[in-house]
Amino acid sequence: MDQNMQEYNAEQIQVLEGLEAVRKRPGMYIGSTSERGLHHLVYEIVDNSVDEALAGFCESIEVSINPDNSITVVDDGRGMPVDEHPKMHVPAVEVIFTQLHAGGKFGGGAYKVSGGLHGVGASVVNALSEWLEVKIYKDGMIYQQRYERGNTASQLEVVGTCKKSQHGSTVTFLPDKEIFEMTVFNFDTLKTRLRETAFLTKGLKITLRDLRGEEPVERVFHYEGGIKEFVTYLNKGSEALYPEVIYCEGTRNNIYVEVALQHNDEYKEKCYSFVNNLITPEGGTHMTGFRSALTSTFNDYAKANKIINEKDKLEGDDIREGLTAVISIKIEEPQFEGQTKQKLGNSEAKTAVESVFGEQLKYYLEQHPLVAKAICEKARLAQRARNAARKARDMERSRKNILDSAGLPGKLADCSDKNPENCEIFIVEGDSAGGSAKKARTRATQAILPLRGKILNVEKARLDRIYGNAEIKAMITAFGTGIHDDFDISKLRYHKIIIMTDADVDGAHIGTLMLTFIYRFMPELIKQGYVYMAMPPLYKVEKNKKVWYAYSDEELNKIMLEIGRDSNNKVQRYKGLGGMDAEQLWETTMDPERRILKRVTLDEAEAAEIDLTFTTLMGDKVEPRREFIEANAKYVKNLDLQA
Repeated sequence: MDQNMQEYNAEQIQVLEGLEAVRKRPGMYIGSTSERGLHHLVYEIVDNSVDEALAGFCESIEVSINPDNSITVVDDGRGMPVDEHPKMHVPAVEVIFTQLHAGGKFGGGAYKVSGGLHGVGASVVNALSEWLEVKIYKDGMIYQQRYERGNTASQLEVVGTCKKSQHGSTVTFLPDKEIFEMTVFNFDTLKTRLRETAFLTKGLKITLRDLRGEEPVERVFHYEGGIKEFVTYLNKGSEALYPEVIYCEGTRNNIYVEVALQHNDEYKEKCYSFVNNLITPEGGTHMTGFRSALTSTFNDYAKANKIINEKDKLEGDDIREGLTAVISIKIEEPQFEGQTKQKLGNSEAKTAVESVFGEQLKYYLEQHPLVAKAICEKARLAQRARNAARKARDMERSRKNILDSAGLPGKLADCSDKNPENCEIFIVEGDSAGGSAKKARTRATQAILPLRGKILNVEKARLDRIYGNAEIKAMITAFGTGIHDDFDISKLRYHKIIIMTDADVDGAHIGTLMLTFIYRFMPELIKQGYVYMAMPPLYKVEKNKKVWYAYSDEELNKIMLEIGRDSNNKVQRYKGLGGMDAEQLWETTMDPERRILKRVTLDEAEAAEIDLTFTTLMGDKVEPRREFIEANAKYVKNLDLQA
């Protein structure tokens, strides 16, 4: 062994100075250098401005995407401090932008509650930018300083004067192309996050501008009703069970609690929890307190008003059927659990939410007996459906063991390899395409499950109907994980679940139905990256015994330009997967060496918006669906006009 490989001493310990560590390992600080990490930079700067709003000093935030894809964030807060830092002996603003873990949120008393505390801070944004400029309006003076790749490029200087009443900070930065895989900001991604932030900060006005096109695009988010308006927004694709959003707020043990909720005519639960404006996808003690208070308060009310017998009990799942709720707390020192820090651990948060919400909900139900009765009746219907679903599930379990090959669906052509890491399953539309796929597949590692037509729209169905649907039962059985409360990812039989439908409007609809089912009942499959969409070609082009496949009209035109348009060209338009023979299906859509797969991803930070999109597209209300299609039609690609 090499002598140098054996030595392990102080000389081999690398010390990264200042923000060098951030540039060397950016993923440790912002999660990734992909599009998601890029947008995280904006959230960090905006969260600092939101902290000013939470402290009561900021009413307006403006975010602009500039023509060069730099970002400008302007707020009317107090303005960052410009006086000399007592230990660092440089202006405090310079400390904020050049030192990790520096700011007014670490015991200095500047903020009682803070969202930015759990982020990575302005210094990391500075480190990962080609350049960053900060302007501060304070005490009648305008201060400015510039940084380049985390290093101070100019001293803080006074560059002008302003009115004494003018105050705030302006930060402009350009993400570093050396760090990020792409540096083009997505307007809709920022819009979703900033809208949510405005809902959670009652009264705060947030303006988003896109200055990159010929005409500027602007969206303003300003909600005096706060999370009450958030619930109304989330419910716009559904029919509300009662007209008013129930709202409770109060403070216990220095924890500020807000809860807004409303039931609708759907069957799923949509509850979102936040701590200091940051979403907690895995919930935590505040969510536990909410659920506990909701269940006990409704059971007490139902028994007291003879809606259920003394011995009966409404389960939490039944009461939460069709519930949309937002739980938001502000707490001075939040403690998060788990590796991803997405779950609140403070025990006092459970007590605070339970107390504030439980007391006020009890009073509300007493004052609104018709609303209380409507919710209890819906819960009783949900209870009956759940019991029916449980019986159907138990009968299926006793009949066959789902992991035993004898218990697998009859139309499943399974693969011989039993290691899930090596295996993939194609969910195929129709028996004809299923037949081609079975002939084309690699039997060792590729399983084929053909489904007949369009599966049940689970957005409009209770559990008992879902368990009774043959096509959905076939998928549940084939995957092996179970669904809903019985879901167990360790029992997954395939590490690639590939939805393979025709490249037309009907195929897209069937694919959406399948995704809706997986998202609603097996979301972990998407979160862990096991779900894919196959991309079959639209055209086959032949010339002089050579073959090309085109996956869009644009690609077809490009091929035709390259080979020349003449009478020797043969262009075949595929009407569907069934129009391909086994060899064509293999080489275009199933061969791991040549196929195109799109992985379905789920950003938990955008869970509310994703939920709303599924409800809008798959729910009963026509108007929100029309509005969505009109707003997004310009983004559609490869639309099959012949379908």
